Amino acid sequence: MNTSIFQVAGPVMIGPSSSHTAGAAKIGRIARQIVNGDFERVTFGLYGSFEKTGKGHGTDKALLAGVLGIREDDEDISRSFELAGQAQIEFEFYPVELDGAHENSVLITFFKEGQVKTTVQGASIGGGNVRIVKIDGYEIGISGQLPTIFVKQNDQKGVISHVATVLADSDINIATMKVSRMQKKQDAICVIEIDDSIDETILQKLKEHPYIQIVRFIACA
Repeated sequence: MNTSIFQVAGPVMIGPSSSHTAGAAKIGRIARQIVNGDFERVTFGLYGSFEKTGKGHGTDKALLAGVLGIREDDEDISRSFELAGQAQIEFEFYPVELDGAHENSVLITFFKEGQVKTTVQGASIGGGNVRIVKIDGYEIGISGQLPTIFVKQNDQKGVISHVATVLADSDINIATMKVSRMQKKQDAICVIEIDDSIDETILQKLKEHPYIQIVRFIACA
């Protein structure tokens, strides 16, 4: 069996727990990229062990630090409440029930101008590794281990072809692609893990399709 030293020792981090602190910060940081850092208020629904034992592990501080863009190895994690206040970001933590969720799960809801902007459900699965399970209720699966493109679109013919063509023309290889929709011809989400980073030019080309609503790039966590 091949075992990475990072699976044994855990990630470089500030805090007592790779799952409850480092993983929590990573979930928050990925969620921030999904919402493009554009929010005024954020709430965290804590489930399972995150709700029961998270306070002692600093899970609340780590989640908030992550959505502020602070990495898991940054000492400012411990100051996240203070830093959020300085940035005039309102925040709240509450217990939540999430059917079938991993024991270390959180539902992050971002608000802008008093309205819900985006919801992100994530789980810390051990050793600092995470999964983003849902975005706006759509089933997805982002690990944060590869650069990822997040696309929200109208469920119409030609959108996926446009995305694939833009990436191929830009010499970007697709590692995985998943499309999720709730109803036919309604909104859909496409999540594409790629082998290389991309620049703003490629993102703008992706946005040129009339049925594409939102494009976000999520760097490796």
